[in-house]
Amino acid sequence: MFPDKRKDSSVALAVHRCRFVDYAPSAITALAFPPLPLPSVKRKSRKASGKQPLRYGTLAIGHANGNIDLCEWAGSEQGTQCSQAWVIRKTMPGPYPSKVDSMAFVIRHPDDLDTDDVPSISDLRLFSSGGGSELLEWNLERSCVKRTISSQGGAIWCVAANPASTFLALGCEDGTVRLLSVVNDTLTHYRRFDRVKCRMLSIAWGPPVPRQTQPNSRAVDGSSDSDSDDEDEDDWNDSWLVTGCSDSSLRKWDIRSGRALERMAVDKIRGERTLVWTVAVLGDGTIISGDSLGHVKFWDSRTCTQLHSFQAHNADVLALSINPEGKAVYTSGVDQKTVQFSLVRTNSSTSSTGLRWAQSTSRRMHSHDVRALVSWPPYTPLPPNYKRIYPLDVAPILASGGLDMSVVLSPAALPESTITKVINPLATSTEATFGDAYHRRMAYTTGNSIHISRNRRLVLCLREAGLTVWRILKKPAEDEEADESDGGVEPWSGGWEKVLEMDLNVTSNLAVGEISEDGRWLAVSDMYEAKLFSLHTDDQGQFSVKRVKDFPVLIHSSIPNITSITSLGAVALRFTPDSSKLVLSTAQTSYILIFDLTGDKPRLIRRFEHHRLKETVIGDRVVKSLKQMKLPNGTLTNGKDVHEGEDVEMGDAEGDESPIEETSEAEDSDDDDDKNPIADIIPTVLRITISPDGQWLATSDDQRHTHIFNLDSISHHSLLPTFPLPVSSFIFSPINPNILFLAFPDNTLQVYDVEARQFPVWSKDLSLSSPSASPIAKRLAGLHDSILGICFPPPAPMSTSTSSLLTATSKKESGAEADKSRYALLWGANWLLKLPLGLSTTGSNSKTSKKRRRAQAQQGGELDAHGGGVAPGEESLASASSKLVTHYRPILHVDFLSDGELVVVERPLVDVLSTLPPAYFKHKYGTS
Repeated sequence: MFPDKRKDSSVALAVHRCRFVDYAPSAITALAFPPLPLPSVKRKSRKASGKQPLRYGTLAIGHANGNIDLCEWAGSEQGTQCSQAWVIRKTMPGPYPSKVDSMAFVIRHPDDLDTDDVPSISDLRLFSSGGGSELLEWNLERSCVKRTISSQGGAIWCVAANPASTFLALGCEDGTVRLLSVVNDTLTHYRRFDRVKCRMLSIAWGPPVPRQTQPNSRAVDGSSDSDSDDEDEDDWNDSWLVTGCSDSSLRKWDIRSGRALERMAVDKIRGERTLVWTVAVLGDGTIISGDSLGHVKFWDSRTCTQLHSFQAHNADVLALSINPEGKAVYTSGVDQKTVQFSLVRTNSSTSSTGLRWAQSTSRRMHSHDVRALVSWPPYTPLPPNYKRIYPLDVAPILASGGLDMSVVLSPAALPESTITKVINPLATSTEATFGDAYHRRMAYTTGNSIHISRNRRLVLCLREAGLTVWRILKKPAEDEEADESDGGVEPWSGGWEKVLEMDLNVTSNLAVGEISEDGRWLAVSDMYEAKLFSLHTDDQGQFSVKRVKDFPVLIHSSIPNITSITSLGAVALRFTPDSSKLVLSTAQTSYILIFDLTGDKPRLIRRFEHHRLKETVIGDRVVKSLKQMKLPNGTLTNGKDVHEGEDVEMGDAEGDESPIEETSEAEDSDDDDDKNPIADIIPTVLRITISPDGQWLATSDDQRHTHIFNLDSISHHSLLPTFPLPVSSFIFSPINPNILFLAFPDNTLQVYDVEARQFPVWSKDLSLSSPSASPIAKRLAGLHDSILGICFPPPAPMSTSTSSLLTATSKKESGAEADKSRYALLWGANWLLKLPLGLSTTGSNSKTSKKRRRAQAQQGGELDAHGGGVAPGEESLASASSKLVTHYRPILHVDFLSDGELVVVERPLVDVLSTLPPAYFKHKYGTS
């Protein structure tokens, strides 16, 4: 820990750079994009033909510790560009211990989707294997394992889904390929292929064959029975698949008989076996393989002869991907190099089509082994007549991941695509081709792994099955520092000490943990059981831990209609600031449980199930599903009185319209749980925050519902309107605890007044869509890393100011404490930004505001790049300027210990890579 003090004329902020936290991010071992539905053979698309906007699917990231991250595109549906690209929506903790070696998406009901539809999470099923004999299916809504099935053939080396999303093929340790049927949301064994004496290391399906109709039989009777029979049958049939084996060969298999049709041998060195780690198939039947010698080979599937062979890599080729049009192939592996192969036109007479494959470009975007490559849009090996057509003005994206723990995204347009202007969806550069464009790295994050107890100066860090607690030592008093001038005492260089380390007995990796402000309580949970500990400190500062054994039983009794398979785990935890209550969100049932910790034993105060209820949907917005609502015109109505497609307005703070209010009948009702039926898909409550005064509780789920509860009356208060994206972070202001700040994955901000149930007028400057959007809002939108958190400096202990955050700051105001409290600190994985909140409620479009902004710019009233304060005076967001702090990276957590004392937890990539085996390196020059 290195204390760092940055000063300016208004604020001095001590920064603790904490690098002692031994958080270990997990290597990336698998990536997967969802497939697209196959086109119909006999009927046209249900949608009208025309240019469809390019949409982006869910990116699944599998880790070596068994966790799987689900990432959603942060941009809008109409836009094709987004600086933040894919942002982690949720993390599904894997069983402990486990790992993810292979992953595959399938569409749950392919017939329900049109050809141009991009499947959402609710339309998908995700399967993974981790080197054992069990295949796992994940429940994507509840973030847990849904079911498992044994391969019946030993360890599973590879998994691949057919293009129609009806079968899964497993390559097994015993030398067999096993087919599993996934039709109609099932998972059953279908067929076992003949056994060979080697392992099946990789597998790929051949192009599907259009089902041939029988016109004669259809002409016999012109009834609709034949048409109905055709509807029941699949449009496409699978004919063959190919496997990469551990005996220096590839094998082509017949789907119907389960027998090997052909064997293709690869090169050997000194008689040792060559391992074929990856295979893929093009729409014309060309087979592509990558092996342990670094060779990339192209094969003719009809004659099973080699077409091309490239010594593209110096070590094992572990991953292979095909661009959406099938005109480029990307390979990577142990030597960290990503190589592009392009289909080029040649005048050679040896090629019947005039095209051949050539090695065109190579780049090194990783610092260690690359384990996975995927492309969006995904490639589907369709026959040429059914080939998909993608927009030519938008570059596809290549995603890669490996042992350096970060996903690298790169635009991958082909050189011939530059005839027209090609958009780079990542906004990293004006260039969009793979060889010329800049790539970007998705920084690894901790999720809910790090928390800070301000009062006790403690830092909590979670591992897969354990936790560690450190104490940040206080700086010596100033009279002790005076002795440094004598030369007898060295200057204080900061300090910390480890006070607690625990290894827990868990079923899955830990999902969440929390430590109370007073350091007396510690709560952790996996997906199946939540644990509560009481912490005690003796006179020497030593910690002793005692588990509250009845806590799981208390949770069990708090959940109605519980069964033997119901989880007792939690996905979100939060202690109140006075450490008197614990708020918990159950893992699979999404109940909000509030426990009282002031007595001898914890007791349940209230259970809320508002996130489980089916809400009223009007147009594309979710509105409050209460018995009655008060509209801006003062009339009472319910969901039936509002016409479809009409949105209920939220009143402004200074407008004539009043905000939506609950009637007294709804407010006084204690039976909130019985108003609506249970929703078909129960969302997962991912985030909880509590106001500094302990009055307000806000909860947000992965379906964009945000509820506000009153902890004083223990009742439901309001439901916020839905936003285009789920909340990534939110926090209440310490100066005005009824003001809620919400941050979203696309780096946009919203501010909500809980008591008034409205969005204040001054917060419009934070909206990017507003004409008066501030420069800070525009700058945030262009950052490549998404907002991970918001923190406020705590008010000074002696401060007696009760002025509202919404009132203007007078120039005559001389209190430094008030100046310090009027800013928020936003942070991402690689940046810090200070947001000034000493706002003027006068319109930012007025002439006086423009003059004031020009005067402040001339006076140099900038924000300190290291967390300093704002120059005293009236200010609005539209006129505020700031500097990004980028020398702290990668950032795992940021929070204030006290007024003027900031903690920045870092985990440099160099420190993480030092724990790994050395990366592959080969001298290019010389023999040494």
